[in-house]
Amino acid sequence: MDGAAHTDGALLRRGPAAGPDPVRIVTWTGDRTPLRPLFELAEDSPEQLDSYIDAGMVLVAYVAGELVGHLQLVDLPLRDLALAGEVEVKNMAVAATHQGQGIGRLLVADAVRRATAAGLYRILVATAAADIGNLRFYQRQGFRMLSVERDAFTPATGYPGPTDIDGIPLRDRVWLDRGLRS
Repeated sequence: MDGAAHTDGALLRRGPAAGPDPVRIVTWTGDRTPLRPLFELAEDSPEQLDSYIDAGMVLVAYVAGELVGHLQLVDLPLRDLALAGEVEVKNMAVAATHQGQGIGRLLVADAVRRATAAGLYRILVATAAADIGNLRFYQRQGFRMLSVERDAFTPATGYPGPTDIDGIPLRDRVWLDRGLRS
């Protein structure tokens, strides 16, 4: 394991079909430069990534000592959708070689556990409206649709020109939320 990670996470099993290697989730501390390739899997705009890569808390997932995923939680400014006691999943990715093995689910579960323990009210996440896979993933983790932010992915906001995801134009951002209190 990298020396920049706290060993505060427990060993988590992925489930019977996933294989014998446990997933270890820990808090990353220190310089985030080594994490940038993972962050870039979830962020197409270098400008946007530069603006938030050092914010908040980052959880990282290791399998057999290999860094395979991360989840970044950041506080939301008290405007727009945010209320006191909320946090945003700002960036999350799992290496392609480890996708579909439950690592993302474990990262979200750990973030929910930590946010709940901190007394927070809810977690928000935003993703591209065109990214059906992400929308499916987050809804399966208990998130629900909240709002649509039109024209969020444009050259004016730091994103490349016309892009498609599975044949759907990348234009709008969808916000989802998950309450943390019963």
